Amino acid sequence: MRETVYVLGGGQTRFGELWEKSLSDVIQEAVDAAITSTGVMPTDIDCIVIGNMVGGETAGQAHLGTFASGLLPHHPPALRVEAACASGGLAVHTACALLESNRAETVLVVGAEKLTDVAGDIVTSALMHAADNEKDAPSGLTFPSIFALTATAYMHRYNLTRDDLSLVSAASHRAATQNPYAQFRKEIPAASISKSPLIADPLRLLDCSPISDGAAALILSTKKESGVRIAATQLASESLSLVDRPSLTSFGSTKTAFLKAMKEAGWKQNEIDCIELHDCFSIASLINLEDMGFAEEGQAIRLFKDQDTESQGSLPVNPSGGLKACGHPIGATGVKQILDCYKQLTNQAPNQVKNARHALAHNLGGVGATCTVHLLETV
Repeated sequence: MRETVYVLGGGQTRFGELWEKSLSDVIQEAVDAAITSTGVMPTDIDCIVIGNMVGGETAGQAHLGTFASGLLPHHPPALRVEAACASGGLAVHTACALLESNRAETVLVVGAEKLTDVAGDIVTSALMHAADNEKDAPSGLTFPSIFALTATAYMHRYNLTRDDLSLVSAASHRAATQNPYAQFRKEIPAASISKSPLIADPLRLLDCSPISDGAAALILSTKKESGVRIAATQLASESLSLVDRPSLTSFGSTKTAFLKAMKEAGWKQNEIDCIELHDCFSIASLINLEDMGFAEEGQAIRLFKDQDTESQGSLPVNPSGGLKACGHPIGATGVKQILDCYKQLTNQAPNQVKNARHALAHNLGGVGATCTVHLLETV
């Protein structure tokens, strides 16, 4: 990082089916929570970056940068960014670029999405805008079926069983029982996950992150200091369609973003104390952990079998409950991940990792077509 970017704090709504709240309501709630928790004067905010994917399609509201600007008395300049499910991570990455270039000194970052107020087929169609409209959509693929292709290839190549895969979602639900903001706060045993309704073979309902509403907000600054800073921010891309990839069981964008982030921060892998991982589908957790080198190819399931990923394990993964159990309001996820990392590093997390000093937030867009990796550390 060219400048020291401090995380001053943030706030979020509960994630879930928030039928009583509009997209503007959840944005307002998250922004108010962030300003209240940090004690920053609204007029100290120089700029706003908001991550959102389908506000126009599902809530009838685009031009969200200007909307967010209107929540503050001085109407600071604002912009909306989009990178599918990595929209929140891209918002933070963009805010860091503004701060590092001295275009701003204090930036409000917001991620928000409202998905449950429209019919399921509308949401499914809108989310497929993150895939290749010419190579993927004409064949009838949806994101569950695209990830099912990766799961089938992975299970065949590495002899992963259906019951093995269920351990991943079970771990997320176990962690989410401690998170008051989570959409699902109930432990679900692996056996029940294996028997949940089939969505796209071999993926079942409880392998999939839910349709969610919610928002999260952060305040980042180079002017005001805190006990946590962003040590690295990286963005990487891969071919949009699976048909153009060299492998169905690896995401090149994750590998690239992670390696560049580690180099930027000057960290060693064994220094990472906890990870907020993009587990949109259970199979994605295994692939992402392997792509970042936390396990050999085909071996990430051992981390779950040995419970290394628990909050008190050797590699805590998604102590918040992740996308699978905490919920996945598309644009909000990447911002919320970094807020969860901040909470871990300041001992405010409901499912606290002991002596956490270094945290990683990994946010994926599409089927690994876009990836952001952020590294946070105590100062």
